[in-house]
Amino acid sequence: MIRAALLAALLVLAGASAHAQLPLTSPKWNDLTPKERQVLAPLASDWDKLDATRKQKWRGIADRYSRMSPEDQQRAQQQMRPWAQLSPEERAAARQQYKDMRQLPPEKRDEVRQRWQQYQSLPPEKKDELARKAPPPPATPAPAPYGARPRTPGNAAPPGAAQRPPAPAAPAGRVPAPAMTPPPGERASGR
Repeated sequence: MIRAALLAALLVLAGASAHAQLPLTSPKWNDLTPKERQVLAPLASDWDKLDATRKQKWRGIADRYSRMSPEDQQRAQQQMRPWAQLSPEERAAARQQYKDMRQLPPEKRDEVRQRWQQYQSLPPEKKDELARKAPPPPATPAPAPYGARPRTPGNAAPPGAAQRPPAPAAPAGRVPAPAMTPPPGERASGR
């Protein structure tokens, strides 16, 4: 009986320690394996500036690299450095743009790709001119405070009530490029 209780306690402790969250390691460039350094070479100059979470994600990509098709390997290498240099907000916007693109009908997707390729072939001066002429993206409203009800005709603000000022516009002259391919390491299955 005591032996069974001791065994049960050991199993519970072993399970608890196996499920304990391990701290993320933030290895230096020289701590990577030669294989990881080879795959992640485009990130060498920026590696030590990345946070631990991003380093772990890139190491996961390096681990999957050998199982990627040659085309996916090439695309991952080409996109690695620009992707790593994006801010978290820019990466989130690129992911959302990719998801939005995947939801378009095939003919609309082809049209967008064709227009993007035309834009890419323009000389830098023409791109700058278009960026200056582009209207700023629509401002997104600030989120309502937690628990606040959205305004509806039956729930309208009383006359004379203070209105929230409009959200600031995006910086002028910056036109985000559409994300045409998934971020490195993500599959085209819509993850």
